[in-house]
Amino acid sequence: MSTSLRSLGGPAEPLFGRAPKRWQRRLPYAVVACFVVALLPITVTVLLHDYKAPGGWAGALAVAQTAPLLLAVARPLRAWWIVFAADVVGAVVLSGTEGMEGRPWPWTPMVIVGYVLLMACLGMRAAPRTLVAVWLATGAAGVALSAMKPAYATSATTIHVLMFVLSGVTLLLTGALRGRGEAERLLAEQEAISEAEHAQRTLLEERARIARELHDVVAHHMSVITVQADSAPYRIQGLPAEAEEEFSTIAASARESLSEMRRLLAVLRSDGSEGERAPQPGVDRVQQLVEATVRAGVPAELALSADLPALPPAVDLSAYRIVQEALANVVRHAPGATTRVSVRSDGTDLLVVVVNGPAAEPRSALETSGTGHGLVGMRERVRLTGGTLDTGPLPDGGFRVAARLPLRTPLSDSSTGSDRSEDTR
Repeated sequence: MSTSLRSLGGPAEPLFGRAPKRWQRRLPYAVVACFVVALLPITVTVLLHDYKAPGGWAGALAVAQTAPLLLAVARPLRAWWIVFAADVVGAVVLSGTEGMEGRPWPWTPMVIVGYVLLMACLGMRAAPRTLVAVWLATGAAGVALSAMKPAYATSATTIHVLMFVLSGVTLLLTGALRGRGEAERLLAEQEAISEAEHAQRTLLEERARIARELHDVVAHHMSVITVQADSAPYRIQGLPAEAEEEFSTIAASARESLSEMRRLLAVLRSDGSEGERAPQPGVDRVQQLVEATVRAGVPAELALSADLPALPPAVDLSAYRIVQEALANVVRHAPGATTRVSVRSDGTDLLVVVVNGPAAEPRSALETSGTGHGLVGMRERVRLTGGTLDTGPLPDGGFRVAARLPLRTPLSDSSTGSDRSEDTR
């Protein structure tokens, strides 16, 4: 039993400590303070005038029986130890006073009121085993004091039973209320966990569906394009050399796209770890992007610094994807426009700039509208590395994309494994 009684002796969260509003968290202190302010002077008066207790004892008992109730809001068991001991000492002291004739004993009316309030605070905080131990200790103290009942005191058994029943009922009601609150809290936590699991499951199902669509539709068509482009020079007689080179370029681009799509499918069909372990493209492959753009009919030139430092994987991949998306946008929206790509370092940041002039005439854009997902993807990548992105049209009708990526990225390399699909600007 002593272990149970000590279970709430340490620092604890106050009653209503998790309430959302400040006044709700202060309410228990205000209620208990009102009880203490009311009980303290009444207890002193009753002990002095009715029980004829000595002045020193009356003041000390009144303070010991009421003031610790303020402690019950945060540490109810410590408050119980103090009040319980004061009540027992008070019963012993009052048993020898001159005013005991016809007075309630061993518990005075003020003791019963304060004790019931203390039981309410304890019942809202303590475990069931502790509540039972406190209740049995209260009953045992009442039985022991009843054995030394003064002959001129009111029936000690009645007062003892009243105290025992009221404390038990209070502990039962407040303990049940606390148990219900705990059950509701646990239920809410389980519902939150279930909702999170459901959302995760929905996400995985959607990713699997997208992966199936990509595999069954897009990957199939890309494979067909690759086969047709590779076999065109053999199926069509008399093709000029320029046409054969164009078909070869189409086949190479299709194979590279299939390779990228297979890696994306691996990410979608798992938690992304397989895609993270796969080799990622970087700045060293920007030259291939520019050459592919030139073969697509866009006059592009590259200024790639030869003394670039070792780049963090996140910065390396982000720079490649930014150039890739910017060049893809030029092909879609400004075919034939002169484009300049610059990748260099100033020692602390990697500077990536892609500038294109106005669309060449009379060729029309392959796409006249876009969703804006491409620029959104660029901004997300730049934000992941802690850099900045500046995009916008130029006075002559061209467009500029400029990214500044810090060489010391604040994120772990694992953040580079998520390869977003980027459409158009």
